[in-house]
Amino acid sequence: MADTDTKWTIKGREFVNCNCSYGCPCQFDGLPTYGHCQAVAGFEIERGHHGSTKLDGLRFVSILRWPGAIHEGKGEAAVVIDERATEAQRTALLRIVSGQDTEPGATIFNVFASTLEKVHDPIFAPIEFEVDVAARKARLVVPGVTEGRGEPILNPVTGAQHRVRIDMVGGFEYTLAEIGRGWSKTSRPIRLELSDSYSQFAEIHLCQSGIVH
Repeated sequence: MADTDTKWTIKGREFVNCNCSYGCPCQFDGLPTYGHCQAVAGFEIERGHHGSTKLDGLRFVSILRWPGAIHEGKGEAAVVIDERATEAQRTALLRIVSGQDTEPGATIFNVFASTLEKVHDPIFAPIEFEVDVAARKARLVVPGVTEGRGEPILNPVTGAQHRVRIDMVGGFEYTLAEIGRGWSKTSRPIRLELSDSYSQFAEIHLCQSGIVH
């Protein structure tokens, strides 16, 4: 049950890889490239709390799949929570990631949660996560669950790195993101294989009412 009186905030970094082509249409009010959406997202909290529970240094991963466009619903999700988290921290992270204790539509977690019809039991496991937002590079590994990486987009003629940034006004995830390409593979509980597709690398600062400016 949602409790918007519980104050929370997370400040950190994210790496997201979805199955769409570069310049994900969803970021521009378009339909997914192949008619459906699949994604793997890794997060690392530099500083955060949920009520009196501190979340500093913890990581979590979302694995997501929709049979059509996200807004059409019928989605499926799985969440991996850092095995280092205490019981209180696990509960806090699961409430945030599932969109609870959040004003309606205020964060990506809350919006996505409203489109899901199946959520798998959470997995508690070690998460290896490295991301350099400015360099558009990332590595995400949960042994036996998922592995992926992100890199800059390369010019197909010269091989030079191509830089794209999205400045999001009125978004619910970030205000500025670096865009690149990525590869991800998951083995459980949702099987996905994303190859040379859209990725984003961003600094995030969210709370129960949305983006912290």
